[in-house]
Amino acid sequence: MAPNAERGPDRRGSRRTLGLTGLVLALFATGVGPRPDGEAWAVAYDLVLYNLVCLLAAVVCVLAARRNRAERLAWTSLALALVLNTAGNLVYTLVVARMAVEPFPSVADVLYLSYFAPVYVALIALIRSRVQRFHASMWLDGGIGALGATAVAVAVLLEPALRLTEGSLAAVVTNLAYPVADVVLLAVLAAVSAILGVRRDPALLLLGAGIVANLVGDIVYLDLATAGDYVEGGPLDLTWLAGMVLMAVAAHRSDQVAPPAREADTQVGWRVLAVPLVCNLASLFVLGLGWGDRMSPWAAWAAIGCVLAALARTAVTFREVRTIREVKLEARTDELTGLPNRRALLETARQVVAAATTTRPAALLLLDLDGFKEVNDSLGHGAGDELLRQVGPRLASALRPGEVLARLGGDEFAVLLPGTDLETAAERAAVVEGLLRQPFPVGGIRLHVGVSIGVSTAPVPADDVQELLRCADVAMYAAKSGRTGVQVYVPDPGSDSGDRLRTMEELRTALVEDELIVHLQPQVAMDDGRPVGVEALLRWQHPTRGLLSPAFVLPAAEQAGLLRPLTDAVLDRSLDAVALWWAEHRVPVSVNLSAANVADLDLPAKVAAALDRRGLPPQALTLELVEDTLMVDPERGRRVLGELRRLGVRTSIDDYGTGYSSLAYLRHLPADELKLDRSLTADVDRDERAAAIVRHTAALAHDLGLSLVAEGVEDLATGRRLADLGCDVAQGYAIARPMPVADFVGWLAGTRTAGSGRRG
Repeated sequence: MAPNAERGPDRRGSRRTLGLTGLVLALFATGVGPRPDGEAWAVAYDLVLYNLVCLLAAVVCVLAARRNRAERLAWTSLALALVLNTAGNLVYTLVVARMAVEPFPSVADVLYLSYFAPVYVALIALIRSRVQRFHASMWLDGGIGALGATAVAVAVLLEPALRLTEGSLAAVVTNLAYPVADVVLLAVLAAVSAILGVRRDPALLLLGAGIVANLVGDIVYLDLATAGDYVEGGPLDLTWLAGMVLMAVAAHRSDQVAPPAREADTQVGWRVLAVPLVCNLASLFVLGLGWGDRMSPWAAWAAIGCVLAALARTAVTFREVRTIREVKLEARTDELTGLPNRRALLETARQVVAAATTTRPAALLLLDLDGFKEVNDSLGHGAGDELLRQVGPRLASALRPGEVLARLGGDEFAVLLPGTDLETAAERAAVVEGLLRQPFPVGGIRLHVGVSIGVSTAPVPADDVQELLRCADVAMYAAKSGRTGVQVYVPDPGSDSGDRLRTMEELRTALVEDELIVHLQPQVAMDDGRPVGVEALLRWQHPTRGLLSPAFVLPAAEQAGLLRPLTDAVLDRSLDAVALWWAEHRVPVSVNLSAANVADLDLPAKVAAALDRRGLPPQALTLELVEDTLMVDPERGRRVLGELRRLGVRTSIDDYGTGYSSLAYLRHLPADELKLDRSLTADVDRDERAAAIVRHTAALAHDLGLSLVAEGVEDLATGRRLADLGCDVAQGYAIARPMPVADFVGWLAGTRTAGSGRRG
């Protein structure tokens, strides 16, 4: 950091010097500043200084195209536009202006008008590089912006041009061509702004400012030319020069990714609505000025189109809001019982635990039905489902206002009791136990099932939701093993075993001795089966116990405080692996982050350094996190993720459908993809309710510009069904099991070879 800090003032000084030099050259070139008398000097300034700015801007655009592959078409097109503009200037100065009678139109006009086409291409290419998937509301926003800008531009630009009707047909057409091209350019710029919304994107903002500067110059020039007052070489020429400079700066800053907005309105809200709203108000203003008497009817028709598009956008918005509400309801409700699910319980519990005090504690009852497996085995899963559906109505009479009964999964339920102390919670648990021990009528017979209930409270001994669940879980298993029915959690300082301590110490040694390895599980595109990614899964090659899974490693790492170095080790091994195939196969690797990593402000620098050491681009890495990893410090976590995305590293929300999944959360979290948890994908080919949840989730993800990865694809029928429901990428045993790095490299080569053979 110190060397960069020392170079900072010098670099800023050089930029000031360069900017001042450019300003002086611009003033000389336009005749605003003092310059020597004489025709030779005037020609030299017009030929060299004015066009030098334009050519330098073109060179900067070419360099940006070579540096930024994703935006190569945009900056190459803009460079071509600047070259055409320079060619027009040279032809006019060297040829047309020297004729006794200047022809109009001339070759210079052809070159000037040719400038607009590549600028259109540049704008469209830039939006394509930033928006991977368009949906109806985005098209309508673009239409509102284009029509609103057209209405205003026709009224301002075309009216003066329509008065220039003297001369030949070619002259009249050329006079009209300039403002029409400007109108189209303004419409395209407004459409791009409406689709992307108000965002801090340096390249787009600077390019838009450059285009606007050119448009201002054209508008003023047209007005002066209509009145016969335009004089070549004056302050007006500075607008075109400023436009070129702004375009050059935009190209120079094209590799700087726009930082994610901190507010919740990144995808919805004023940032998206600002441009369409302004354009719609402008259209209403144009209509208010009169129909056909004060302006061209074309302006009025464009304004009417803008208003109609805004009405259509409103209808689409209502439909999207209804869909979001349906998805939100389904995401928070257990499909079998109709009770709140784990996600809904955790969201409510987080608020209750945060408000709990020692004088007004909160309690949680964790319920597990005894003998439920026997019901399924003897009577079938249909009978088991019927029994589970009766739990909610059976316990409804025992619940008070504000208390929540939720199904966590399987035969496990939970009751959240705000404002309840430990003694009262134990009494309530006894009531619940008594209700559930009464017989359930299932399939014409009366079934008796028992229940084991664990009781825990917050803020003592549990000070957060996860700890509250853990304590209740420990108590519940104690109740089940001791057949006591109800068990209250009591902390036991001596509960840590020597085996667990030994495992924690062995894990510290494993980090040093390189006993940790990664296995890789491929991810393939749903449409054509090509490999598009691979997830790195931790394995511990224990010297005596053999290969250990993450289920064994991660709890020990969490208890030992080793999650951060553990993730760092997995990241290094994963990048070592992807470096083996990246030159031939552009398949990125995904690495899971822990809460400790997400809160590490040094993580972006570590990731950048790790990529640089291996000569890998940011696109070679995707970082995955589960939604509750940000709960410890949300603001700090979003800052870290924002820095990672500015580097170009993709981020993914793992295990979506569990934990703290919520629609509001998606608006805040900077991410590129969602990974559906296997609990949502396992039954989609048999359960239409599960399929509906996946379908709506896919629609929501695509509307938010996210790709959707389906985990747990265990068979081809499930994979085909998930593809039909809108999932983009599949991962699971149906594609391949996790495998060592060497095996994956061979698998990848074989897949690509087979794919080449099919195409041949």
